[in-house]
Amino acid sequence: MIVVFGSINLDLIFSVPRIPAPGETVLGPSTTIEPGGKGANQAVAAARDPYLYATLGVPDTLDGRFDAVVLHVYLVVRRLNAEAETGPAMAQAVFDAMFLDMDINLREMGVGDMSVGRRNKAMWEAFHGRCAAYAAVWDDGTRLAAAFARNFWRGAEPPIDSPAALVRLALAQDSCLVRQDTATMAGGLVHFLTAEEAAR
Repeated sequence: MIVVFGSINLDLIFSVPRIPAPGETVLGPSTTIEPGGKGANQAVAAARDPYLYATLGVPDTLDGRFDAVVLHVYLVVRRLNAEAETGPAMAQAVFDAMFLDMDINLREMGVGDMSVGRRNKAMWEAFHGRCAAYAAVWDDGTRLAAAFARNFWRGAEPPIDSPAALVRLALAQDSCLVRQDTATMAGGLVHFLTAEEAAR
């Protein structure tokens, strides 16, 4: 079975020579398809980086992929919340897009309508619990590694140095996001390092 967490949306962008008047059709000579979702798509794409699973040993399971998405969305939300005026609203939009997408994915997986709400609530609680846990120990690498080990490997023994590598990755991605302005991020353009580069 293949399970995909996140295909939040794609923006189909038409380039037109001028803004159409009300009711007018203007032909666009070119189109591009770009990730949308106010940063959620980029977070999901970063969470799918094969290096996380093949090299760092993050479990390539539904739970492991969920935790990878949670970490990367947390990093975007953390960055946006640092902007007092507009950040929280944008962070909420990222969060909403993530959970709308998960709702759709659960339904596509065949989860019945009666169960979707319960499962979404469980994921919502897991997301908030992990965000709170990571925020509480963010400045303590040892405790942050322990939080990653607990959440990503869920009681199993993680590969040696993998939790520490995830700490390096998270801190590097956080630094990368801090250098990006929120106006650009508001347009859905969020840049992540490759997992290999970030985990060095």
